[in-house]
Amino acid sequence: MPAKDLYHDAVKNALIKNGWIITADPYPIKYAEVKLFADLAGEKTIAATRQGQKIVIEIKSFLSRSPMRDFETALGQYLIYKALLTIDHPEQKLYLAIGQKIYEDFFQQVAIKFIVDKYQVLLLIIDLQQEEIIQWIN
Repeated sequence: MPAKDLYHDAVKNALIKNGWIITADPYPIKYAEVKLFADLAGEKTIAATRQGQKIVIEIKSFLSRSPMRDFETALGQYLIYKALLTIDHPEQKLYLAIGQKIYEDFFQQVAIKFIVDKYQVLLLIIDLQQEEIIQWIN
């Protein structure tokens, strides 16, 4: 099983505060001989804007010296998970959870926005200090 991301608990707590039920921690993604693990899966069943929605969350901290290298790794992982989820669980939306600071400092760059749009990466922006969801970007 993979190690938890540094911000794993902050993201998990933010989801719980927002009314999500964590259904898997981690969430296994299996296809043929491949078995991978996304960080979390959750479901919201109470009356809310995402009623009955099922989500899978991949958390990335972007703590290395190169945010671009972190982004390359995160994007590759995201696309692999997204492709495999469409086989058996097409109803689940995959989100890349990131901190508010990296979103503001890195994800607002024109090239990064273009790539995120091109590959339809869904983002979950988290205030890591307050453990609160700032924004869902679909």
